[in-house]
Amino acid sequence: MNSLSQFNADSKSMSSLEISELVQSRHDKVKQSIERLVERGVIAQPPMGNVEKINNLGFSIQVGIYIFSGEKGKRDSIIVVAQLCPEFTARLVDRWMELENYTKSVVPQIPQSFAEALQLAADQARQLELAAPKVAHYDAVVAKGHLLTATQVGAKVGLSAVALNRILDNFRVYNKAHKRSRVFNTWFEDQGFGELKQTTTGHSQPMFTTKGEAWVIEKLVSEGVAA
Repeated sequence: MNSLSQFNADSKSMSSLEISELVQSRHDKVKQSIERLVERGVIAQPPMGNVEKINNLGFSIQVGIYIFSGEKGKRDSIIVVAQLCPEFTARLVDRWMELENYTKSVVPQIPQSFAEALQLAADQARQLELAAPKVAHYDAVVAKGHLLTATQVGAKVGLSAVALNRILDNFRVYNKAHKRSRVFNTWFEDQGFGELKQTTTGHSQPMFTTKGEAWVIEKLVSEGVAA
């Protein structure tokens, strides 16, 4: 699982990776801000964890994350976001409220007999089995709320996805070493302009952030391609 918050009925937490998505900033930049705040004594040192993430080559890699949990973690994470991007602080508070509402809505099932305990264990195992593929592909497939396709970006300037991508090839947005699918060049992703996701069929799909959309449109206007 990538950036889904790790929480259950007894506790709630949020990772630095989820924070990076909420503020639309690179994860390494978010981690650097956290470490600077820890060094200055503004926040406590959060514990570390690891999650799987799909890199720009489509491979699964392990990524180190910071985990904020409990009331202290909630307070520290809000400070981190306020430091990074104040306008996204409200979004983070909303996310914590979602987590709190989730934990309040979870009513623990207490078995009254050995048979009920066995049935509960079987039901929980089945739920985990059904949820596993959804969790594994959450960040790659589902978490695209703030991302745009080439079709959506092109529509803003009257271009089809094919026409836009042809122009972006000339701007070195895509890595030409990849022949079978389009992959962003490292500089484009490092600037926070785009992310590589996967379609529901498992194919790689380059998607633009709102920052990347603005860059593309501004580039097209400056080059006289769009008005």
